[in-house]
Amino acid sequence: MRAINVAAAITLVSSTALTAAGEFGTKDEAMAMVRSAVVFIKDQGVDKAYPEISNRTGKFVDRDLYVVVYGLDGKVLAHGGNAKLVGNERLDAQDVDGKYFVKERTELARKQSSFWQDYKFVNPTTKKVEPKEMYCERLDETAVCSGVYKF
Repeated sequence: MRAINVAAAITLVSSTALTAAGEFGTKDEAMAMVRSAVVFIKDQGVDKAYPEISNRTGKFVDRDLYVVVYGLDGKVLAHGGNAKLVGNERLDAQDVDGKYFVKERTELARKQSSFWQDYKFVNPTTKKVEPKEMYCERLDETAVCSGVYKF
């Protein structure tokens, strides 16, 4: 009987872990989403691509993953998490620790073709401020990014 209870407990813990893992995006999925967005922007042009990236029900939003595109001047060009930010210059945006994360992101994009960046941001799934890792690729004078929340 004890063996059955142990086996049942292991199964429950395993299935809970698998469910939790599927609820949130992974680093590999974020990277793939950015690469897909870069190809889409190149193929379709910004006039078609940016509205699709900013569409909350579009192909560039999946669970807590979404794509954002920043001009290197800090202006939001597309935002899958909050379309109201499109058109706003965000260089002065700070996370809860006072980190100027958009300014840092644009500086990194000027120096590197791709990179990971750490900061804190509100998770759209949990509605809590959580540590986030953002993957970005430079495309012309923009940074195309998507990130994962660290638990």
